[in-house]
Amino acid sequence: MFPRRCNLGLVAAESRTLMDKCRPSRKQHYGLFGNVHMAFAVVASGMIVLCPKAVASISLSHSDALKIGKRVWQNECNGTVSGLTSWNQGEDFASLGIGHFIWYPKGRRGPFEESFPKLVSFISNRGAKLPTFLLGTGGGLACPWNSRAEFVRAQNTTQMNQLRSFLVDTIDLQAEFLVARLEAALPKMLAEAAPADRTNVQQQFERLTKTPQGCYALVDYVNFKGEGVLHSERYQGDGWGLLQVLESMHGSSEAGAAAEFSRTAKAVLTRRVHNAPPERHESQWLTGWLRRVSSYNGG
Repeated sequence: MFPRRCNLGLVAAESRTLMDKCRPSRKQHYGLFGNVHMAFAVVASGMIVLCPKAVASISLSHSDALKIGKRVWQNECNGTVSGLTSWNQGEDFASLGIGHFIWYPKGRRGPFEESFPKLVSFISNRGAKLPTFLLGTGGGLACPWNSRAEFVRAQNTTQMNQLRSFLVDTIDLQAEFLVARLEAALPKMLAEAAPADRTNVQQQFERLTKTPQGCYALVDYVNFKGEGVLHSERYQGDGWGLLQVLESMHGSSEAGAAAEFSRTAKAVLTRRVHNAPPERHESQWLTGWLRRVSSYNGG
């Protein structure tokens, strides 16, 4: 992921710090990023038609990219190894890795995008070795645990230990995957946005990419609540993803971009909870969600 070779790993099971590790998580390093800065060039077929102007690239220094990866891990897992393998109460899926990537059991599909199989494919394509039971995950293999109770009972099994070791060993590639997801988000959002809104969406996106804090907000939020392009991820017709936040922003100051994003994300998430089906009890999560997006403004 990084311009100078830096492999990330952990010293102890509850470490909250990404540390250098002695062996790479892939067989060879693929040149996804530049030598001096990581340039995340956003490209997609049909972009000339959708975009009001050429799309700017995103450049992050090594230290800024490392900080973003660590902060996402802290947000999702409290920076712990145990948090890398989670299944939250009331949910129908496992949440795995630094980004709590979703993996559904066989026969289960919810409104939220399944991201863990995509992560596994991404890591495999970078040359990392997969545990045997993960082979085929990118092709649609379901989560081997069918319920949260099953998942909890399996915490000390060989399979779970292999999964946890795999996730520890590929922290750097998971961080790379997070940024790659942001890289692909803008074309999807512009395709979904109303034609009259596309210029503003792109301008707000580019405005945020001009500061490290704005880049952190984008990477974290698109992992946290998605791009906002799936109609299944809406309550009463209103979405809560990155697209919906950007559509509601109208400022122009580079310095104020992260602060406006934080305020707008709070309003979007509060609306989601208000619109949510009562049986989901989403109000229990709102305080934590608002605290998380406050961090985009340095709060």
